[in-house]
Amino acid sequence: MTSLDAPARTTRFGLPMALVSAFTFGSSGPMAKALIDTGWTAGAAVLVRLGGSAIVLGVVAAILQRGRLRLSSASLRTLVAYGVVAMAGAQLSFFNAVRTLDVGVALLLEFTAPVLLVLWTAARTRRRPPAPTLIGAALTMVGLGFVLDLAGAGGVDPAGVAWGLLAAVCLAAFFVLSERQHDDLPPIVMAAGGTAIGAGVIALTGLLGIVPLGFAAADVTLAGNATTWLLPALWLVLVSTSIAYLTGIGAVRRLGTRSASFVALTEVLFAALVAWALLAQVPGPSQVVGGICIITGIVVVRRTEATRAPAAPETTLEPGHAL
Repeated sequence: MTSLDAPARTTRFGLPMALVSAFTFGSSGPMAKALIDTGWTAGAAVLVRLGGSAIVLGVVAAILQRGRLRLSSASLRTLVAYGVVAMAGAQLSFFNAVRTLDVGVALLLEFTAPVLLVLWTAARTRRRPPAPTLIGAALTMVGLGFVLDLAGAGGVDPAGVAWGLLAAVCLAAFFVLSERQHDDLPPIVMAAGGTAIGAGVIALTGLLGIVPLGFAAADVTLAGNATTWLLPALWLVLVSTSIAYLTGIGAVRRLGTRSASFVALTEVLFAALVAWALLAQVPGPSQVVGGICIITGIVVVRRTEATRAPAAPETTLEPGHAL
């Protein structure tokens, strides 16, 4: 592929894949919230999501990679880190956040990840970010204050906020790990292996009593109607995980870490729309203002970093570098 072909490939495939990934990921919060409201624990929802997806993706990977799968030690290290942090860690943190926070608020906390990536790059290179980047980061922090309603009487649950911020760290790791290029670790193997490892971690911690695992067979309520719990469970497995991770990994490898992370901001919009349609969750004025500040700040950071990219390559985020 020539350099002239790359932009066309990015436009034709990278952006649509990123948008599909954003929608499918965005739908996971409302579906998990519906299960949790009927008595499921966050750990149980994650176990079903990852365990079911591991089976689906494992079958696909076995068919596509029949007799050709030979993982190097570097690939195995990436896969283990991906399963533990980007799969189990990110989802468990986010699902615990939505136990006490609205889906939109939890997502806005999680999506401070792009700012974390920029700050991490600055720390690794020991270079002070330019003024627009600092302004964008500051605007994001102001937005967080509005989202958390720090000036309000009630505020939000501190434990939920902590889980949401931990999800942001895990999401930053997802973008970095997804960009790593290993010839023996194609996206389908990375997604299948990651879900299997993540499910194993959740199952083990559940057996040890570290992560509570509680299930319920009661009907869930979606869009004001009672329906079987199988609907959100299957959606989490097939759509919000299997499709979401495959398209997400593909988008990161085509667009790059930062570009994909900023296109993924549309997940906040998709999640808010799905939560409004299925759970009747409507953000308050403070959350709307905060959301606008956060997204605006992140866009400012992204545009500044994209402008600097030709002169200052993102060496700390290239494949093979750890978070």
